Amino acid sequence: MMQDWDFLIDRTDLSLTEVRPLPAPDTVPLEDGEVMLDIERFALTANNITYGVYGDRLGYWRFFPAADNWGRIPVWGFARVRRSMVEAIPVGTRFFGYLPMATHWVTRLERKPWGVVDAAPHRADLPPAYNSLIEAAPGPRDDQIALLRPLFLTAFLLDDYFAEHADFGATTFILSSASSKTALGLGWLLAKRGVRVIGLTSPRNTGFVEGVGCYAETRTYDSLADTPIDGQVVFVDFAGNPEVVAAVHHSLGEQLVHSAVVGSTHQAGGAVGPGRLPGPRPTFFFAPDQARQRAKDWGGAVLNTRIQAALDDFIAANGWLEVRTHAGYAALETVYRTVLSGRARPEAGHMVTPAPGD
Repeated sequence: MMQDWDFLIDRTDLSLTEVRPLPAPDTVPLEDGEVMLDIERFALTANNITYGVYGDRLGYWRFFPAADNWGRIPVWGFARVRRSMVEAIPVGTRFFGYLPMATHWVTRLERKPWGVVDAAPHRADLPPAYNSLIEAAPGPRDDQIALLRPLFLTAFLLDDYFAEHADFGATTFILSSASSKTALGLGWLLAKRGVRVIGLTSPRNTGFVEGVGCYAETRTYDSLADTPIDGQVVFVDFAGNPEVVAAVHHSLGEQLVHSAVVGSTHQAGGAVGPGRLPGPRPTFFFAPDQARQRAKDWGGAVLNTRIQAALDDFIAANGWLEVRTHAGYAALETVYRTVLSGRARPEAGHMVTPAPGD
């Protein structure tokens, strides 16, 4: 079994994967400004599949580039500095941030007044939110942070965006893929503001969605039109399923005042195309743009403080997450295919440790 490896994915067919050996970390020469990161553990969620689906369109493949048709889907997790050629970043420093699915990685890090950033030249024009690394001592909520913070960040920024626009005058929000962790975060934040939220989900996830308490009402995709909805409505699509988007638009028509496309948890359906739909044109929400604006408005430190405070409240109020840890690349391949196919249970939070289990 390989001790040091790199997990690659075909950019044109996310079901094709390949595990390749990496040189032993202590044998890799480092240049000035480079560090060797040992990757400790990372989360794997439907959000990472979205990175693959929109990888070319939004640049996700560019963070950890690979040759030919291969790519590396980024994940969120923890890594520790094994070797360093940066005086301000000593060996043993532990970070939380954007990582590849691998046992270790060499990159260029710089310490700025506001924190540490990945300064690899090919990342210079990529969203700053993905280039920041947060120093992180080990803690009891590491798994919950890795699984929920990136998703809750999107939910927080969505809620902030809608609040900024006075919810577009809507009294009701409809969220597809209501069992997804990002939708749950947004549903919880909207409900805290007194907004009525309807969760759309599949029949097999109905019980879970009803039980989490984030939604005023739960409907299956087939039952959306069974009962009229009063007033103006905002639709937030986390599924990326064109049939669902079309059904919502045709059902609500002019009642729909805004339609936001956030992610793709059902990647087999492909990204939502513009089409000819009643009501507003579906608009893609790119969380880093909102983060960049709020960092400018509030300052990065204030933004991070507000996000962390809201996340702490969310974790404390939601005990449904069941963390499952998978060790080694064989286990990673199995859980990757589970998540890719949409078969992952909504309450399951999958964490991967690159080192194989005993």
